[in-house]
Amino acid sequence: MTAIVQSSEAPQGLLQRFRNLGVFQEAAPIIRVFVRNRPAVVGAFLLFGFGIVAAFAPLIAPADPLTTNLRLESVFQPPSWDHIFGTDAQGRDVLSRTLYGARIAWQIVLAAIGVAIVLGVPLGLISGYIGGKLDELIIMRIVDALMAMPGLILILAVTGALGPSITNSMIVIGIVWSPGYARLTRGIIVSIRNDVYVDAARALGATPWRIMWRHLLPNAVAPIMVLASLSAAGIILVEAGLSFIGAGVQPPTPAWGGMVSEAYKTLIRRNGWPMIGPAAAIILMVIAFNFVGDGIRDAFDPRLRNVR
Repeated sequence: MTAIVQSSEAPQGLLQRFRNLGVFQEAAPIIRVFVRNRPAVVGAFLLFGFGIVAAFAPLIAPADPLTTNLRLESVFQPPSWDHIFGTDAQGRDVLSRTLYGARIAWQIVLAAIGVAIVLGVPLGLISGYIGGKLDELIIMRIVDALMAMPGLILILAVTGALGPSITNSMIVIGIVWSPGYARLTRGIIVSIRNDVYVDAARALGATPWRIMWRHLLPNAVAPIMVLASLSAAGIILVEAGLSFIGAGVQPPTPAWGGMVSEAYKTLIRRNGWPMIGPAAAIILMVIAFNFVGDGIRDAFDPRLRNVR
């Protein structure tokens, strides 16, 4: 009997210990505000769907996205049960290419945001905490110079010099987006670097690096998440624009912007249905990221979290 009582109490004790960490108390209001935002929930479901499609595209796609069929009866087939989105100028199944295009979109979004965070957040953290000439004369001036340049022109210049490819698109887009993360992080750190708990950490002998990464950076995580979700929509549009003009992902890789470009070339003289699938995917993914970004921003707003 004693063993049974002890085994039933163990999970309760573990759960109580987890609750004592404050996870439930902090997460519950955030989740409640996010769930109340219907557009944010719709956007989250859309992004989840795009993620499933990207992960299982080889299993979902009805055909190989790279296989061509140049027979006259296979080119520019209208939508049918065999080809729901029709076929393109080379007889490839547009639905399959659209599904595989979700993989390219997610790769570029995640990689570009990762590059932007890796470059921008440490610069903002160091600049905001140390301050002085390092902040005002060096780091922030570099950030200002990057932000003063037209982002799309800078991306085109770099991709033109290095050559168009998926990797170059990821890196260049991430570099162009990094100043925004640096400025955001710096602003947050400047506002809290003289708080009581930071002074206490200094008094206890904590090194500047420990203070920055252990005590200050966690306060910037929520705003960085909001910025990442909102900037993802812009990254999708930039990547689609680069692929559309031939400066991004190169054919025959199924990128949505490139697919729209190929369909546009034949729109006037022949058929427009190969454009519908990738164009709709771009629109839906951009809307979804904007909805989710607005929802995350509202969820971390303390004024809304206190509303019952």
